[in-house]
Amino acid sequence: MLLYHGSNVAVETPHLINQARGLDFGAGFYLTTSEEQAARFSEIALWRQRSGVATVGVYEFDMDAAEKALAVRKFDNADAEWLEFVVENRTKSYIGENYDMVIGAVANDRVMPTVLAYLNGFISEEAALITLKVSKLVDQICLKTEKTLSLLKFVKAYEVKKGQSE
Repeated sequence: MLLYHGSNVAVETPHLINQARGLDFGAGFYLTTSEEQAARFSEIALWRQRSGVATVGVYEFDMDAAEKALAVRKFDNADAEWLEFVVENRTKSYIGENYDMVIGAVANDRVMPTVLAYLNGFISEEAALITLKVSKLVDQICLKTEKTLSLLKFVKAYEVKKGQSE
């Protein structure tokens, strides 16, 4: 299957970076099945880094082989388990099982206010989940180990034209 990664540079050889900030599924190399989502993220990465060019990397990944050979955590919905997992990773308090790969919805700029409201005690878990059910969620795939990265094959990278991700 084809997967996409948005960045401010072409990433031909992906590697694991331990981020200072908490991410939805913890440290890892993040991809999506949505080319549009990757293009949007490339513009965010460009803004954060203040250098480079908004770029989408395209990769081939054998998901069937990965799911058979690796420890994979898959969230089919933005449910209570997903919410708790995201909150624990965002706050860097996750102490559960280690996975080679995590798949699920992305807590993007439309979803994050709900997650933060829950995290800060402004809304209940039930209210957060009701809000998330009506949100259009895009997927993300986090490759967390070198073993998983070895299954990813770079295909190409291209520059995102201004406004292309809208």
